[in-house]
This record gives sequence, C-alpha cells and structure tokens, in this order.
Amino acid sequence: MKHELPALPYAYGALEPFIDARTMEIHHSKHHQAYVDKLNAALEKFPEVAEKPLEELLKNIDAAPAEIRTAIRNAGGGHWNHSFFWKTMVSAVNGSTAQPPINADEPLKAALYQAFGNMENFKKTFFEAAINLFGSGWCWLIKTADGQLQITTTANQDTPLALGHKPILCIDLWEHAYYLKYQNRRAEYLENWWQVINWPEAEKNFLV
Repeated sequence: MKHELPALPYAYGALEPFIDARTMEIHHSKHHQAYVDKLNAALEKFPEVAEKPLEELLKNIDAAPAEIRTAIRNAGGGHWNHSFFWKTMVSAVNGSTAQPPINADEPLKAALYQAFGNMENFKKTFFEAAINLFGSGWCWLIKTADGQLQITTTANQDTPLALGHKPILCIDLWEHAYYLKYQNRRAEYLENWWQVINWPEAEKNFLV
C-alpha cells in the first residue's frame, strides 16, 4: 500500500487572513509531500509492513523492523500528524470563521467544561502548553484511554497514538507552519489559529 498526499478539504487561501495561502501551499505540497515520499521509500523493502494501516504502525513502532523504526516515527508521524491537522481547521469567510463556536449542546463541550472548568480555561491551558514547547513539535487535545480530556505536547513528529491516546485537536508548532506570516510571533499564530478550528471535526474525533 503506497501512501499518498491527501488533498486539502479547502483551497490554500481558504484560511486567510489567519493562515496565509503561501504558507499553506508550501506546508502541504512540499513539507507534507516530503514525509509521504520518505515513508514510502522506507517501506519499499518491507511490503508486509507497508500493507498495515499507518495508525497501527505508529501505535506499535517497536514491532516494526529496526531498520525502519525511525522512518516510521518521523516520516510516518509527519504524514499522519499533518493529515489529521488539515481536517481540524475550517475555511474562513470574509475574515471570520465559517463555522460557529463549539456547540453548547455537544458532548465535547461538556467534557471540556468538566476537564478545564470553562472554555477560557481550556484555551489558556492549551495556549500555555503550546507557547512553552521548546523547538519543533505539536500541541494536542487528547482523550486518554479512560476517557479523560488532557492537553499534551509532542516533539518533532511524535504522535499521541504511541501512548495509546486518541487525538481530538492539534496545532503544528514547527516554524514552517507559521514563519512566513508570523516570523517569531508564535503567540499571534496561536491566537489566530483559534479562529479556524473545525469544532464539528473535533466533536467527531471525540465521539469515535
């Protein structure tokens, strides 16, 4: 099974003005494509491994042949993380989000209130985790094996899957995700990303 670059669910400029079109084009067509290519190259010698779903490989990296474990972790993680990330954002229309804020009647909001007290506390906790991540990586909202919501970060292209967690929402904190528009202003990038969160997709991830 050869892995392929997934199409974005929106145009490169659809997240403007919060995330610029040129960044999205480079991020998707260059960076994400490179992860896909490196993963396929690593799997060529191991067709029996290539047939397994990527999520399964990432959950059980130690079971993969030693020769390609690093490639699965880095390239496979990069492919999976980005594929997930694209879907958790939604098109912006006329400078505002196309989707309404999280639905007050949905189970995800109730779970967020239970875990963090209210949406402002959730946003603050998520922001602090993301802004304080040193170097490159990701910030995640996850559901643990016992159904609790938590915020966690991973370095480089590591995923919460390896620890048995269910990702609900994430933001890419590699500089290539925001540097063209925001340079070193990660905090501004985080604030603007909040405007394009796809809450229905997060809700779906929570319920699966």
